[in-house]
Amino acid sequence: MKTWQDIIEIESKKEYFLELKRKIEEEKKEYTVYPKEKDLFRAFKLTPLDKVKVVLLGQDPYHEENQANGLAFSVDKGVKVPPSLRNLYKELHDDLGIDIPNHGDLSSLAKQGVLLLNTVLTVRKGMAQSHHNYGWQQFTDEIIKTLNDEERPIVFILLGNDAKEKKCLVTNTKHCIIEAIHPSPLSANRGFFGSKIYSKTNEFLKKNNIDPIDFNTINNEVYN
Repeated sequence: MKTWQDIIEIESKKEYFLELKRKIEEEKKEYTVYPKEKDLFRAFKLTPLDKVKVVLLGQDPYHEENQANGLAFSVDKGVKVPPSLRNLYKELHDDLGIDIPNHGDLSSLAKQGVLLLNTVLTVRKGMAQSHHNYGWQQFTDEIIKTLNDEERPIVFILLGNDAKEKKCLVTNTKHCIIEAIHPSPLSANRGFFGSKIYSKTNEFLKKNNIDPIDFNTINNEVYN
């Protein structure tokens, strides 16, 4: 059975990935790059390929100090909850009535099968989308294609224009695509609020006899 490690090993030998690594190493000589190297592929470690039920796809990592931790939209406990995540929480409350968490750690969702992925996996400190043209999209295309080939139904939640560009890769009719505006404060009021991404996700999973995601585990200290 194919694993994320297999995919990463195959991709890491390709010319585009070697060039991507070279660019990042050059950048690190002069600037700070997020996330830390140990967290670069954290999403794949917490959500193995055969456990993925949902893909929550964003743009690129948070670019301020101590924020990016390898999971899209998530920050470690003790770090101030960023505005995009606050908006994700607001919609969670409005959609499912779940109390708004007092921290930003989404690892409990990752452990349930939510792949928290960005289209680009690194960023320069203080500069959103600074690695947009480095080649990460080719890598994340392969991730989406791999999931598209899975026979079990998977929910793809595409948040924002960068994520929506991956829609063409999800061709397997067994899967479900949910599109919404990015939850950034700059755009959330233009269609993210009221999108009901959480209830739509669980309705699809239940319809396909798959255990729904318990989003309330974010508030459950035992689970975390």
